[in-house]
This record gives sequence, structure tokens and C-alpha cells, in this order.
Amino acid sequence: MDKLAMINSTPTRSHSPPAHHLLSLFFSIATLFASLASGQTDLRSGFQATPDQSISSFQPILKDPTGNFSLGFLRVNSSQLALSVLHLPSLQPIWQANPTPPSPSWSDRTRLSFSGRLVLSDSRRGVIWSTTGTDPTDTVVLLNNSNLQVKRNDPVSAREVVVWQSFDFPGNTLVEGQNFSSSATALVAAGGRYAMRLGDDFMAMYADFDGSGVPDRIYWKHKALEARADVVPGRGPIRLRVEPEGFLGMYQNGSGTTPVDVQSFNSFRRRVGGGFYIVRIEPDGNLKGYNWDGASWVLEYQAVPDGCGLPDPCGSYGLCRPGGPTCSCLDETDETRSSRPTGGQCLPAPRGNFCGQRDGFRVLRRFGVDLPFNKELTDYVMTPSLGECEGSCERNCTCWGAVYNNASGFCYLVDYPIQTMLGVTDQSKFGYFKIRNDEDGSKAGKKKNMGSGAWVGLMFLCLSILVLGGAVGFVGFRAWKKNLRVRNRILEEDEGVSAPGPYKDLGSDSFRSVEMGERR
Repeated sequence: MDKLAMINSTPTRSHSPPAHHLLSLFFSIATLFASLASGQTDLRSGFQATPDQSISSFQPILKDPTGNFSLGFLRVNSSQLALSVLHLPSLQPIWQANPTPPSPSWSDRTRLSFSGRLVLSDSRRGVIWSTTGTDPTDTVVLLNNSNLQVKRNDPVSAREVVVWQSFDFPGNTLVEGQNFSSSATALVAAGGRYAMRLGDDFMAMYADFDGSGVPDRIYWKHKALEARADVVPGRGPIRLRVEPEGFLGMYQNGSGTTPVDVQSFNSFRRRVGGGFYIVRIEPDGNLKGYNWDGASWVLEYQAVPDGCGLPDPCGSYGLCRPGGPTCSCLDETDETRSSRPTGGQCLPAPRGNFCGQRDGFRVLRRFGVDLPFNKELTDYVMTPSLGECEGSCERNCTCWGAVYNNASGFCYLVDYPIQTMLGVTDQSKFGYFKIRNDEDGSKAGKKKNMGSGAWVGLMFLCLSILVLGGAVGFVGFRAWKKNLRVRNRILEEDEGVSAPGPYKDLGSDSFRSVEMGERR
């Protein structure tokens, strides 16, 4: 059974720890729970807090009426912190005020204060994060559903008005009863590579494939089925809510409590006793729903049931086969399989495109390859042959690869750096992938490949020079030998062979008389 991972978990050892370690662990746990039991139920103007150096995990500041949730400083990487709302029974972060780095330090330089607005600041960097609001009579409270609110007493209506609330600014998690609307920016996974957003009549997940820092490439989409109510254009944006009955409901303003779409959990209308539902976009890009059963978080829902349907389960230029999933590489052979370390990536994650690149690219081809997610979300052209499909990508500097279906003629063009592809048994599906010449896994490998190429070129040049020199030498030798025979024949004629005409007496004496005449 899949569980939501615990924070601050440590591996267990097979041997029994020493007694003083057990005593230290006991006091640490006792201190943690004593601190969790503390905390205020509201914050008023003039409140200030700084991190306590003696606390190793979580420093509570504000608690909800039930004691299930707490706002406080969560220690991150031993020297940093995040202002977080934790689910205390599981110590799971539900919401964070500063989800993007750099995180503030766990030191007295960091301060949380309230005087009309809640402010997290650093004495060197200034304000790191803050809520809206300026009225010093406002108060901060944490509700029993984990919603952090800044409230104000309205003198006209004599009622409390919500000035700001954390439910309007979700991080990576939606909790039971929380509305998520299309006006919200996104639900963003830890690391920032994946995000979930709402459209006019759908919900979708997006990935950052090119390293731009913005998840803008859609890889999963769910359109409202409109079984109970219709999405009416112009009526307003849709919203998403995790319902206590055990489903993820999609609503439109004006549709009342009737959902336009329902995605049920495993315990749909069958939850026994208490519990608490959450939906979270995970670091791998999957959207999952969990239920707290009093002892652990139980997996109830997955937007992508098979791991191979996720954007990048096996890394760049990886190959994922359903059922495990099982990972390998697009260029995998017996040789590369034995040389590649277990869990190592196939090739470094590429970025950008091939426009203006001087190094060019090499090509990797493979049968039995398909796109890992919905092909309706990928551009395609119809081509009568595999060669034309490859050519349409080869001539396009923004194209990284193509997947061709020989049976249908569909040519799907991949205009983003190659991630994990899907391995299939259908050999009529063919993959064509570009790889930058400088992407071979390591600098050493790059130098080695460049050196090998240079040696091959040099050897070919030397061989060509030798062949050309030998040919020239052979022709020259034959010409010299022929001239030597001609000269020998002339000398034989000069020594006694009669010759007609006036040149008969022009022997060696005649030449000497000419030389003597010139010296006079």
C-alpha cells in the first residue's frame, strides 16, 4: 500500500542502540511533542518570533483549535527554514509561505512579525514574504482545516472579514474543502518542474522540459465530463475542490453544488469514521490523493496510474516499459548496459534547440517506441513514409525528434528536449531522435570522442599523402629512366656513329675551342 512519505525519517539499524542513544531519542521526542503542544491560537499586532537554535525540526508558533495543525518554522537542510503549516499527527507540511528558494536561514537574522500584515524578513535581505493588510487591529488565526487567515472586524457589519487566507495561495497541496480556481496561479510540485492548472472546462498538468523554469508543456489533461451539469460559456471560471465524500469535484460558478465533473477516490462515499483528504502534485509530476486514516496517509487516487505515463520516469533519452515500470535507455545495447551505473541517467538533460548550433547533432533511431503520454497533446503531420517524417524533423532546428506510425502515417514531432519515451511491442512505431554532438554523458567521454575523430582524420590524411607521393615518385622514376636511355643513345652516336650534314666534325675539340675563345 502506497503511503505518503514522512519527513525527518531516519533508517533503522539491525542492532540495538546504546542506552544513552535511547535516552537521547526519548528526550528529543518528548521535547518535540512538548513544543507541538505549545503555540498560540491567534497572533495580534506587535507579535515577533525568531528561530530557536535548540529546536532541531519544527518550532510551532500558531495552532488550530483541534491541535491537528500548526504554523511554525520548519527546519530545512539543517541551516534553513520554511514558514509552514504542518499536519501534526504525521508531521507532513500542508502549506508553505515561501515555497521557492532561497530559503531564509535558521538564525536570529530571520524574524516573523505581525502588525497588520504577517511578514517574514531577514536583517540582511529584507522582506522575504508577507501577507496583504495594513490594519493593526487585524488578527491571524489558523482554522481546523489548515487554512491560515488574517481577519478584521468590520465596524459597519459588525462581522469578521477575511483580509487574506492561505487557501487562495496553495503550494503543492489541496486539502479537503479547499477551493482551487482558475484565477489561482498553479499547484506547483516541489522543485518547480511540474504544475497543475485549470482551463475553461478542464484541468491539466504541465512540465518544464527545456529548463526555462516555467512549466508550460502540457502532458496530462482531463476535460469535464459534464454528466450532472454543463459548463456554460461566459458563466464564469471553473473551480476544483476535494470533497469529504471522497472525490475531486469540478464546479462552475452558477452551477451551485452540482459538479460538472467527478473523479472518485478509492473510498468514494465509503470512508469510515474520521479522516482527512488531501491532493498533492508530486515531484515526479503525478497528481495523487491521500486519506489520513488516523495512523498513515493511504493512497486513494492517481491521475496517472502507470508510471510510464509520466513525463520523465527514466530520465532524458530513457525508455520506460509498463508493468514495473522498467527503465532502460534508447541507445541501450549489451555493451552500454554493462558500462552504465545502476540508476545513472542515459544522457545529460538537454536544453534549448538546434537553431544556430555549430556542433550539429547525431541521430538515434529505434523501433518499438511511442510517446509516453496522450498523443493528442503533441503536434503531428501526415507523411507517406518514414523518410519524409525524419526529414520534416531534420530540417526543423526546433525539432528534437519524431515518432512515426508506419500503419497510419502519423508523424508526431517532438519540439522539446527528449525525455523518457515509451517502449512498446509494436515494431511499426519508429523513433527518430537528435542528440547534440557534445552530449555523450561526460566531459571525459567528449574529449575521448573528439580525440578519436581527430586521430582517424589524421591517419586518413597521412595515408592519402603517402599514396599520392608514391604515385608521383613512380611516374618520376619512369620519366628519369626513359631520359637516361635517350642520353646513352646520343653519346653512342657521338663516339663513332656517322651523321649527315655539317655537324660531323663537331666533337669534343670543337667545344673546347669555343670555351677558349670565350676566355680571350
